[in-house]
Order: sequence, then C-alpha cells, then structure tokens
Amino acid sequence: MSKLNGETFNIEANNIEKLTELFPEINTDGKIDFDKLKQILGNYVDDADERYKFTWNGKGEALRLSQTPSMGTLRPAKEEGESKNWDDTQNLYIEGDNLEVLKLLQKSYFNKVKMIYIDPPYNTGGDFVYKDNFKDNIQNYKKVTGQVDGEGNATTTNREYSGRYHTDWLNMMYPRLRLARNLLTDDGVIFISIDDNESHNLKRVCDEVFGESNFITQITTLCNPRGRSQDKYFATNHEYIFIYSKTELPKGALSVLKEESQIQKEYPEVDNQNRRYRLIELRNTHIEFGKHNRPNLFFPIYYDPEFNKMSMENKKDYIPIYPIWNDGFEGCWTWDREKVVNDLEHLEVRMVSGSWKVYRKNYAEGSVKMLKTIFADNLYYTDKGQKVISELFDTRFKIFESPKSVSLIKQLIQTRCGKNDIILDFFAGSSSSAHATIELNAEDNGNHKYIMVQLPEETDKKSEAYKAGYENIAEIGKERIRRAGEKVKDELKEKYENASNEERKEMKHPDDLDIGFKVFKLDSSNIKAWNPGKYENIQGAIDDALTPYVPGRTEEDVVYELMLKMGLDLTYSVEEFDVNDKVIYSIGYGFLMICLADEIDVSVAEKMTEIKEANDQQEFRAIFRDEGFITDTDKTNVKETLRSAGLAEESFITL
Repeated sequence: MSKLNGETFNIEANNIEKLTELFPEINTDGKIDFDKLKQILGNYVDDADERYKFTWNGKGEALRLSQTPSMGTLRPAKEEGESKNWDDTQNLYIEGDNLEVLKLLQKSYFNKVKMIYIDPPYNTGGDFVYKDNFKDNIQNYKKVTGQVDGEGNATTTNREYSGRYHTDWLNMMYPRLRLARNLLTDDGVIFISIDDNESHNLKRVCDEVFGESNFITQITTLCNPRGRSQDKYFATNHEYIFIYSKTELPKGALSVLKEESQIQKEYPEVDNQNRRYRLIELRNTHIEFGKHNRPNLFFPIYYDPEFNKMSMENKKDYIPIYPIWNDGFEGCWTWDREKVVNDLEHLEVRMVSGSWKVYRKNYAEGSVKMLKTIFADNLYYTDKGQKVISELFDTRFKIFESPKSVSLIKQLIQTRCGKNDIILDFFAGSSSSAHATIELNAEDNGNHKYIMVQLPEETDKKSEAYKAGYENIAEIGKERIRRAGEKVKDELKEKYENASNEERKEMKHPDDLDIGFKVFKLDSSNIKAWNPGKYENIQGAIDDALTPYVPGRTEEDVVYELMLKMGLDLTYSVEEFDVNDKVIYSIGYGFLMICLADEIDVSVAEKMTEIKEANDQQEFRAIFRDEGFITDTDKTNVKETLRSAGLAEESFITL
C-alpha cells in the first residue's frame, strides 16, 4: 500500500536518481558527494575561475524554480462555452501560467511531445507580462492579468530603460525551456520564434538548455515585405526561428516531402508499376580527367539493344559498355560488380550522342527536400496570419495583434512530425498552432494532437477584442479553434463528397476529424493541506480532515488531479460506475480506478475487479480515501479482494 502526496513529478529527485545510477559511489547518506564526483570525472571537470560561461542575476533562483514541484492542479472545464467534444477529443487547451502548467505536465507527458513551437514575448517593452513570483506562482498570473502587483502597482511592461531588461526576460524563459525539454521525445524538436531584441540571449540560453551540438539552424522568415516604417535606421521585415533538437538527429531528419507537381517535374519517367523515377548516370561523372584509381569499379556491362537486355556475361550480339569518356579517358561506375548484379533490374541503357550509356533508376517514393534557411514565401507573411483570423471572426478589425501564419506552422510540423504525434505550444496566443494542426490532419489524413497553454491575459478595454466580448487572450484562442475546426471540417466534407471512391480511400472522413479540445484551468490543489495549526483545537482539524476537499471542488476535479499525480494522459477516457450510490471512476479502461466515497466495502472492490476483467487489464491501480473505510476490517477486505484480482501491494493507494 502506498500513500499519495500532493506533489507533482520531482525533477530534482529524478536528476539525483539518474546521477546515482551512473555513479552509485557518489551517494553518501542520501546526499551527493561532489568531491567524489569530481574525482570520477577527472580531466572533464573545470575548476578554473576564468572560463566561458553565460550567467545573469537571478539565474540560480530561476534554475531552482524549474526544479521545485508544483502543489497546484488543473481543473477540468467541461461546460459548454469552454470545452468542445469533451468525450471524443484528444486535444488540450490549458489556461494558466505556463511555468506552473509545464511543471504539472512533467509526469503525464514526460518524453512524449514530438514538437514544440512557441512564439514567446519578444521583450519589446509592452508585451512582457510574465513576472514570476518565486513564492506563489499559481496565483501570480491572476495578479499579472489584473494589471497590478500585490501593492496595486502596474506590472505589465518591461521597459527598455529598466536595469533588469534582459535579466527579467532570461529569468522568464530559462525555467520554462528547461521544463519544456523534459517533455520532448528523444528525437523531438523545438521551434522558437524571436526577433532581434533577444535573439542573442535566446541562442545562448538554448545552447545551455539543449546543448550546442543540438542546435539545428536559425531560420530567417520574411514576415513583413514592406518593413516597419517606425524603425530607426532600417525598415525591419524579418524575424527568426531557432531550432533545437533534444538529442543529435541524423542528416535529413527535418526534411519534408516534395509537392506532387515538383515530383512529376523532377521524376518524369514511369515504370510498368506506375512508379515515378528519374535516370542518373551510373558512370561517376565527377571523374572527368585522367584515369580513375578504383579498378574494382571499372568493368563492362553487356547490353543487347535488339531485345533491350543487360547482362554481366559476354553473350553473342551483346555490346560491352565501359565507363569511358568520349575523349578516351577511363572513368568508373558508382556501383561495384556485386551491386550491379543484384540490382540489374534498376538499370537502364540509352543511346546519347552516338554512345551507349548506363543509368540507374532513382525512384520518387519518399522523395524529400531540405528546406532553406530563409523562408520568403508570401504564405508565411504576418498579414496572411492576420487575414486568416479576420476572416474567421468575420471582422475587418484586429482581434489579435500579429498572429503567426498557419502555413508557416504547418510547414514546421511537417518537417518533424509523423501522423500521430503531439504538438505543444505553451505561448499559444491566438492558437495558430492548433489551427495548423487541424488543417494538417485534414490534408494528410493524420491524427496529430495538440496541447495549447495560454495565460488568460486581459485584453485592453479599448481594444477591438474587448469590444467584441473577449475579455482575455485565452477566450480569443478557444473561439479561434472552434471556428477554425468547423471551417476545416466543412471544407473537408465538400472535398470528400466530390472525390471518387478511390480518392476517398486516401482521405480522412470528415466525421473522423478531431476538432474538439478539453479545457483545463490552473488552480490550487483540490485536496486540503494538513494544517492543524490554523485551528483552535485539534478536533477542528480532525473534523476538517474528514472532508478533505477544498470548498467548491468536485470529485471530478480530484479525479483529474490524481490522474496528473499518477502520470496519466489527461485525454484518457473517464467512465463512471455506480455501486450502491458509490461512484467508481475508471480511467483508461480500468487501468486506474478511483473511489472517493464514504463507507467503502467489498462490493466496491468486486465491481473494480469486474471492470478490470471486462477490459482485460493485466495490471491496474486503485485509489481510495483513508477516511472512506468505516473500519480497518473493511479496508483489509477491500485490499485482499483486489489483491486476489492481481492488484500489486504498491498499487493500493490511499489519500
């Protein structure tokens, strides 16, 4: 039996555990012996005072902040006007300070996110609202979005004349990037949009968090062809996207499939299996002068022009073809004899300028291209992003300032994601990333899933967004997803209805397109902390402990908090079963079962066993309130019944 505490995944403890697994001798009474660690690492430790390092005021505190477990939770908002298609969707929209949200996601989504795209504050003066309160991060975002600090002073800007101009921005980004890295799969990638204000600092902080060797590239995006006329010297018309991987990736790992029109142009030949290919000369065309130095690659390939047949043997009427240049210089083949024998069917002979030449067939299947480091396509312009959102909201006014182009984010997703990966954006803004994910699923028959995280930052009361009824940015983002999803589904439905039966086999059915999302909101824990000191007598504390939930919270709130603490995906199915007016919550088809009722008896355990067997679960977990058992005998009977059904000792959990 185990007792569940209220903390999220402890990153610091996990790091220590990994370190002691590698070097068990450094663990002394549960502490790390750094002198011993230095001895083990030997020449790889730099003790010199003068060395290259990147630091700033508050860095150590920001590092500790990223490793401090959160005592908060995410509360489900299933009601209409918040979530959409709750029971069927695999997408998440989370409202709250992304620092705390990233902490809460550590256990459930550790090493599961294939791609992260973020468009963080550029630190231009008026867009910086993430001022972390190191003592109370859960409530901090409410103060920030309320535009006041604890004393009622304005806190919404990060003025350039502030001595902490860059420091504040680094202290905001550093812990978030560290937490984000944990969520990436080993072959995952992060894309970060930025401009000149903090690009130099972003590069250095990412080098530290992800490692210099995992820097992929810096893309320059042409976002405004006209340029900003208010600039001092040059009209800026570009931004950047920094790309880092979690671990070193193989060459070509971020390539994209070529467009069909481009494939037809580059691969003009078609074989009898309807496969497109192009011909590449088998002779090594890089050797143009002098004799080659690869005798194993110089041999004849015999060809019968009448029957269009090739052979490696000298047969009657077959012509020997050597890799010889017109001027008589001997070249060589790019394939050796063994490969020619094995792949003879992939070779072709043609007469060119009076000479026979051998070509190999290069097929188009899986044909990919490497993207350039300058994105100049007009589909990526900021005004394209503005046009899309204006059309969605049916307004000529700016509901959201400078939204990213959907086409841009789709292109980034395509460089790394398969068809079933998770995409995270923890500076979601107007939710262009969610829009791009839905569009891509409709186009490539994929099942990409997204997690959007957005601070409910208040909109300016003079803004068009506020006048249209959107009091904060999160409301804009959620409404944008609702409208975009319906639009994409309608377009897919029209395309599907006009397609042939053969074409439909390669398409996603409109009813299978996931245009929903589950909304969760950051809040303090649903479970009361044990704090007898606030009561005048111990009996008051005991009475309060018998109703352990925070006032106003529901059992369902607690269930989702327990899912987070247990490391389960928040999109798992949650079913309810009633046993003698006691509710059993079955998560993930019986993988986790929770009963928070009073007067729990064997009938609850028997129903859990039935659920487990009906879903053919090989292992399962069960959670109860300690106070839910009237007697120790009831608790023992429930435990033994579940143990007989295969429940492990540590999987019987109490609150």
